[in-house]
Amino acid sequence: MTTPVEHSLPSSSTAARRAGKPVLVTGATGRQGGATAARLLADGWSVRVLVRDPAATAACGLAAAGAEPLRGDLDDPGSLKAAMAGAHGVFAVTPDDPDSGREIQRGRHLADAAAAAGVAHLVFASVGGAERGTGISYWESKWAIEQHIAALGLPATILRPVRFMENHAIPGVGLGGISADGVLRHLFAPDMPVQLVAVSDIGAFAALAFADPTAYLGQALELAGDELTPEATVRLISRRLGRQITYQQVAGEELNLSEDAVRAFTVQRGLWRADIPALRHRHPGLQDFPSWLDQGGAEAIATLLDG
Repeated sequence: MTTPVEHSLPSSSTAARRAGKPVLVTGATGRQGGATAARLLADGWSVRVLVRDPAATAACGLAAAGAEPLRGDLDDPGSLKAAMAGAHGVFAVTPDDPDSGREIQRGRHLADAAAAAGVAHLVFASVGGAERGTGISYWESKWAIEQHIAALGLPATILRPVRFMENHAIPGVGLGGISADGVLRHLFAPDMPVQLVAVSDIGAFAALAFADPTAYLGQALELAGDELTPEATVRLISRRLGRQITYQQVAGEELNLSEDAVRAFTVQRGLWRADIPALRHRHPGLQDFPSWLDQGGAEAIATLLDG
C-alpha cells in the first residue's frame, strides 16, 4: 500500500521550511485562507498573511498565532509584489464577486505577481466544477484564473472545493444555514446527493501540496469529504443535537439568491465529482459530515439555533 502523501516530506520543501522561507496566504481573514494559514503554522512554515489593515482585530489575531501580517490588496499589484518577495509559495484565493471581470483581474494580479517573484509553488483555491463549462459566472471566473495560471506556466496546484459543511452553521437561510425554527431550507431536492467539504480540509490539502510538490505540482483536485442528501444531512444533525431538524426544498426567490446562484444549486446532480476515497488516501484525516459535527460543527449549529 502506498504511503499516504501527508506523511511524505520531500527535502526541497523541508529545506524551505527550515530556512524560514515563507508562504504568503491571501484571504487569511476568511474561511479558506484562515484554515490554510492555521495549518501551515501548525506544520512549521513561516507564514505571511495579506491584509488590508495590519492593526485590525483579525490581523492582530493572525499575528498572535505566529503569522506576519503584511498590508496589501488584490487590486494593488505593487503590494502583491512586495508581499511575495522572497516567498517560497503562495496560497491564493479570490472572493466571489458579482463583477466577474473584477474577480478575474484580481486573480491575474495574484498570478502575475507570483510569476514575477519566481515563487516555487502557487496553490489556487478555485471551485468544484470550474472546468465543466457551467456558464455560472462566479465559477467561470475561477476557470479563467486557472487558465491564466496555466498560460503563465506557473508551478501550481489547483484545489476545487465543493459546498462547505460550515454553510450549515452560518446565519441566513440563503447561505445554507438552519433557521431558528429548526428548518434547513435550500434549492436541492431532498433526495439529491450533494458533496460537502470541511474548510479545515481545504487548508490541509493546501499544506499537503506545499509539503509534497512532487505529488501535487500540476495537479487539480476536486475536494469533498462526504456526499449526502439533504434528508440524510438533517437526520445526522438531529441525532447529534438531540432536537428535530427538518429539510424543506424552496424556490430561489424565497432565498433571495441571484440567478447565477440558483443555477449553481439547481444543476448540482452529478456536477460535483470529487473522488472521496482517493482524497482520503492522500489525507486520512479527511472529515466526513459526522466527524465535522463532532469536531465543532454541531456546537456551531446549536449556537446558531439558540441565537
